[in-house]
Amino acid sequence: MLRFTISLLASGLCLSLASVAQPNPDRPNLRQGAYYPEAVAAQRLADTAQTYQTRAAWEKRATLLRKGLRDGMELPERPNFAPLKPIRHSLRQLDGYTVENVAFESLPGFFVTGNLYRPVGITGKRPVVLCPHGHSDLLEGRTLEAVQQRSATLARMGAVVFAFDMLGYGDSKQCEHKLPKALKLQALNAIRSLDFLLSLPNVDASRVGVTGESGGGTQTFLLAALDPRVTVVVPVVMVSAHFFGGCTCESGMPIHKRPTHETTNAELAALSAPRPLLLVSDGKDWTKNTPAVEFPYMQKVYRLYGAEDKVANVHLPNEGHDYGPSKRDAAYRFLATHLGLDLNRVLKKDQLGSGTIDESRNTLLDREALRVFTTEHPRPKQAVQGDDAVMALLK
Repeated sequence: MLRFTISLLASGLCLSLASVAQPNPDRPNLRQGAYYPEAVAAQRLADTAQTYQTRAAWEKRATLLRKGLRDGMELPERPNFAPLKPIRHSLRQLDGYTVENVAFESLPGFFVTGNLYRPVGITGKRPVVLCPHGHSDLLEGRTLEAVQQRSATLARMGAVVFAFDMLGYGDSKQCEHKLPKALKLQALNAIRSLDFLLSLPNVDASRVGVTGESGGGTQTFLLAALDPRVTVVVPVVMVSAHFFGGCTCESGMPIHKRPTHETTNAELAALSAPRPLLLVSDGKDWTKNTPAVEFPYMQKVYRLYGAEDKVANVHLPNEGHDYGPSKRDAAYRFLATHLGLDLNRVLKKDQLGSGTIDESRNTLLDREALRVFTTEHPRPKQAVQGDDAVMALLK
């Protein structure tokens, strides 16, 4: 342990014990926030990796982890999903893509709300990309610039994109965000959102990407772990060996500590293997250690499949916790490679002949224009309202 700690210090990694979360005495089965010191978490991850030296050993572990996820989230084998009867309105044709406002029931009485972006002028079956978003003080996500930019750009590249609300954000006002079982409901909403995307005409179910930042990054790798339909995974500024998510919607149910095992977000993200996985990290949050800790671990797991070329890390040491232009650039290029998107449709050639991503053709719409439920389009009467009513749906 001492040698490992010294090596981390020599690499310039911060090991402050002040960032360590205290165990929740009321919920000892939870792992929340920065639960472990960074050096301890790194050593635990390295030790865990030693327990599966073969693909068969890893897949046995992966089966246990997936069962732990489903049991910890209390996910039924066959969720009681409502029929898909999407509400769609306010279609706008913009420069190379369209946007419309969409809602549909996930569980009977609970509506997922979001925006559907589609490419214009491209024929044939199109790949799909699901865009969960992160937390913000505004209780807005999909209407903020970063989500509109990536959704529009990916649509211009040829993807059919759905950006949807977290609980309590945007149009999703049937309950508070920190619902006790928010993790379960958001997972069900993500699965149903993928059902919606794949129900659309002219989409290619063999090319399915998911990308989100922060809490949306958590949704990204958890959906990939739970749903084999996901084929390309891009969690941004989230995957960490020592940080377990700071919100109820990420770590408020016992998915990391089970009677049979303990795990971390790094190991859960590795359940994406051998599907293409890009970790986007930065130097100013809990992903600052990714090049030295989480990424080498992912490479070991992918090596068990002979698929080390399918996992990548773009680290931005001088940047912070966001899904800004350079992080989007990394995601666009990775998704273009692995989903067969046309990067040339969004490249601006410079004098040297290379290309930079041009988002200037995207139209940033006013958030009210992106609302699903309005005076003209009210929330359906069967929608339940209030935390207690929503929790009752999750029994």
